[in-house]
Amino acid sequence: MTFKNLFEHISETFFNYDNKLLRTIIDLFKKPEAVIESYINGVRKRYVNPISYFGLALTITGLQMIVINKFFPETFDFSILTMPGQEEFQRRNMSFVQEYQSLVMMFYIPIYAIMARISFVGLKKFNYTELLIVFMFTQAQISITSAVVTIVTSIFGISMGVLSLITIPLMIIYNAFCLKRLYNLSFGMIVLRTFIFLIVLGFLFVILTIILMVIMYLNGDLEQMIEAQRAARETANIFNLYRLGPQKLNLI
Repeated sequence: MTFKNLFEHISETFFNYDNKLLRTIIDLFKKPEAVIESYINGVRKRYVNPISYFGLALTITGLQMIVINKFFPETFDFSILTMPGQEEFQRRNMSFVQEYQSLVMMFYIPIYAIMARISFVGLKKFNYTELLIVFMFTQAQISITSAVVTIVTSIFGISMGVLSLITIPLMIIYNAFCLKRLYNLSFGMIVLRTFIFLIVLGFLFVILTIILMVIMYLNGDLEQMIEAQRAARETANIFNLYRLGPQKLNLI
């Protein structure tokens, strides 16, 4: 075994066009129904199985977090998505997501499967377990792609908040594309089902927000957030009065 042999083996295993991993990544963009339905129908050798692929996504996303924290910590800026006074609340959320990232990603899968089950009611092509497989593949694909894009954009100083404004709509479009191909729907039907999906998402978001507010009220974080918002408003009012100038202040 020489270094050349080792390099050739690694190249053949991971970067060969006929490699299962590369084929899975490419086909999940081009023809996701081929990857997902193959596994559901029992053809398991052509593509990476969903559990392994999702595990790879968790690993790559974890490495992305390490790289960002080490070299580009300033890109953890979500102020563009945060209302005044909620900076500390957003910081705690990001800290929680980073610490329990794997659990958060796994939590999304059954939630998305339930939402799809509701949104695609009347279409009995996939049961709940099969929808879990669908979203294991799609979320893994999104996570791997997002990790690479995030690292590249961080090099150019683009914050994750700004990037989210672009990636979130693209994530919705990609999932809609995959479900359209899987259910063999027309463009109009997938738009309608996506709209229903977003309504269900909004409903679940309200429920989760209420639960989060109750938890924050019980541990005192809600009161701190209200005080921070009040202080932010007072600071903004003082700044606006200062901009009026001394003469207008005297008139007031």
